[in-house]
Amino acid sequence: MDIYLPIAEVSVNAPLLILLGAAVGFISGLFGIGGGFLMAPVLIFMGIPPTVAVASQASHVVASSTSGVITYTAKKGVDYRMGGIMALGGAMGAIGGVELFRLMRLLGQADLVVALSYLIFLGAIGGLMLKESLEAIIRRKKGLPAPRPQNRRPMWLYGLPWRMKFPRSGLYISAIPPLGLGVLAGILSAIMGVGGGFILVPAMLYVLRMRASVVVGTSLFQIIITTAITTVLQSGRNQTVDIVLSSLLLFGGVVGAQYGARMAGKFRAEEMRAVLGLIVLLVGIQMGLELFVRPAEMFVLAPGVD
Repeated sequence: MDIYLPIAEVSVNAPLLILLGAAVGFISGLFGIGGGFLMAPVLIFMGIPPTVAVASQASHVVASSTSGVITYTAKKGVDYRMGGIMALGGAMGAIGGVELFRLMRLLGQADLVVALSYLIFLGAIGGLMLKESLEAIIRRKKGLPAPRPQNRRPMWLYGLPWRMKFPRSGLYISAIPPLGLGVLAGILSAIMGVGGGFILVPAMLYVLRMRASVVVGTSLFQIIITTAITTVLQSGRNQTVDIVLSSLLLFGGVVGAQYGARMAGKFRAEEMRAVLGLIVLLVGIQMGLELFVRPAEMFVLAPGVD
């Protein structure tokens, strides 16, 4: 059953979009990420303009993340104080990111910026995650002992002002690093349509050294606020949010995220990181390849550009 998307100005299969939302929602709940890094490229491959895909699927990220946070809250796996600091930075980053996104659209370079952002961020982070996970799997298969974890946090964390206690995360550090991570997530949310979890989760684990049990839930909580603000700003400032597209993706995402969160504890951590790293790397490479492929239509008017 095809349905017309008024802002995207294309017709798509409605059941397919719902299934896509459910699948990405499942991945979101399973890995503690917003899922936007996967959703936006798939929508673009389906023929939806990149600017509309990036802005419209942000509401799906909000819905799937909210569904996941409910599950993690029941497990006491959310540090709301840490998530609140990150969300404050996310709001600031989203405001700046939306304005930058608008400028790129007016210059006709938005599609290029989106593709480059996916290629650089996803390619680098996916490659590093995959490398680390495969090394851990190989060590386990060979019966080699795991390297001693580096429990010491970077010393610069203790030299910064505005130190705060985060009991749930087991931290007493400056609020500046979490705030900065939130700003970065907000910018990426506006430009790439992602929640930033693929950056936040590794940073929370390896830089802030948060307790692993609260990292996923806290990341999802931050993503809810940041992407919700991004969606509102994109809708009002750039008019690129397609409510029909958003609603279909949202419907499937809420259901999928619940199942993903329930399955999260049934897999080894290194296997999960390896799969996530591979997915991130492949999506980044595919988006990068779009830069070198001749488009089917050389001249296309982007909807909503004033």
